[in-house]
Amino acid sequence: MTDLLYSEEEEALRSAVRDLLADHCDAPGVIARTESGAPHDLAAWKALADGMGLAGLLVPEAQGGQGATHREVAVVLEELGRAVAPVPYLTSAVVATEALLECGDEGLLADLASGRKIGALAVALSVAPGSAYKAVRLENGVLHGELTGIADAAVADVLLVPAEDGGLYAVDADAATLTPQTSLDLTRPLATVTLDGASGRRIGDAEPAVRRALRAGAGLLASEQLGLADWTLTETVRYLKERKQFNRPVGGFQALKHRLAQLWLEVVNLRAAARNAADALAADRDADVAVAVVQAYAAQVAVHAAEEALQLHAGIGMTWEHPIHLYLKRAKADSIAYGTAGAHRAALAELVDLQAP
Repeated sequence: MTDLLYSEEEEALRSAVRDLLADHCDAPGVIARTESGAPHDLAAWKALADGMGLAGLLVPEAQGGQGATHREVAVVLEELGRAVAPVPYLTSAVVATEALLECGDEGLLADLASGRKIGALAVALSVAPGSAYKAVRLENGVLHGELTGIADAAVADVLLVPAEDGGLYAVDADAATLTPQTSLDLTRPLATVTLDGASGRRIGDAEPAVRRALRAGAGLLASEQLGLADWTLTETVRYLKERKQFNRPVGGFQALKHRLAQLWLEVVNLRAAARNAADALAADRDADVAVAVVQAYAAQVAVHAAEEALQLHAGIGMTWEHPIHLYLKRAKADSIAYGTAGAHRAALAELVDLQAP
């Protein structure tokens, strides 16, 4: 049986990423960025991608990457979730990279692995692995069409666009028209991508590349949700130990202890499921089942943790200056990213041949 505990190397990686994010993604700074209209922290991204080489964790060393596994990527995403870091790590270093690994495009892989370019798969963030997705038209060698709900397209250098001929095309982001969309999650903005005669280079078949990319995205999104839930639980416990009513800490009241204990159990269970999904993706063993299992459960835990944090922080939790609203919005947005919990439960039932009555 695979050991799902964190290795010493993974704990060292966690510590390094947490220290970096403490310097670059403090709560006031993230909130200020959401108000600026340019939420992405490209300095933090450069430090992660260029300074630490984390953009290429999934890319083999022979192709310019670090040759690590999904387990290490999961640790990075836990820390990014804890900080609600506004960086395109999941979309570029995971989803776009997995699509390129399937296609075997070594040139673009090296660019993404080094952080020289940011990639985005032009498939709506809400699409579940194995589900239908929108493709653009290929007419006279150029691409036409509109794709909505594309996460982090605003900072992408290259878009990976599925076309109706079955191909996946690499398109320079400058050749597309990007229109921002209103998103609940202020730290992971969405955009509509419009192609009107854009040139693209076919890099492979779209269906297997998109399926692989979305499966990895869904499986590793759970680690981000875990980090988010863990931070909100830890912060709530800390606050309730300090806040007093009737001259005693609020955290000492039995009713609140029960709520926190229940939430702790949910977070522990999510950690086990998220680690299992990352390990299954790394070993390519029963990955479809592991991803469906964790995404059938992760959203409710992350949302519950953020809602409890908001409520138990009382009045201060309702203020814009406190970062809890960022976590609740990210948790809500993540709950429909790469498929809803219901979609993953349906997929799981089909995978294990457990049909509805």
